[in-house]
Amino acid sequence: MTTQLAAPAEMIGLTGQQLGTTDWIEVTQSQVDLFADATGDHQWIHTDPQRAAAGPFHGTIAHGYLTLSLAPVIIADVLEIRELTAALNYGLNKVRFPAPVPVGSKIRAVVTLNAAQQKTSGVEAVFGLTYEIDGGTRPACVADVVVLYP
Repeated sequence: MTTQLAAPAEMIGLTGQQLGTTDWIEVTQSQVDLFADATGDHQWIHTDPQRAAAGPFHGTIAHGYLTLSLAPVIIADVLEIRELTAALNYGLNKVRFPAPVPVGSKIRAVVTLNAAQQKTSGVEAVFGLTYEIDGGTRPACVADVVVLYP
């Protein structure tokens, strides 16, 4: 389901509403390795499948920040704004990683518009993202993501 709006200001009337749920996204070892290269975080629980198989998660897991970094794609998957100048990552209010994301698993996110207000610089929106793991009982990530629409 995608919420479609003509302009960012229309979000103000949608505060508190669920905007949609994304399709499932498979997390691959290749993605994790590329993220490790980009960030320099080569901890073995992410990048060494043989060692990780004997570790606490019985296999490699995605970086928490890799999961979080999908936020712009996730929001764009459930929210279409036709008259959009830009969507700027403005910050985070709260982030938690309650469960690890095993490599090879699928995740999706439920997106809620927690707040939206007109500022002098544009519309500031706070999205509540809850990342689910296919077959999991706890969320992989719960985050309040702030986006500015100038």
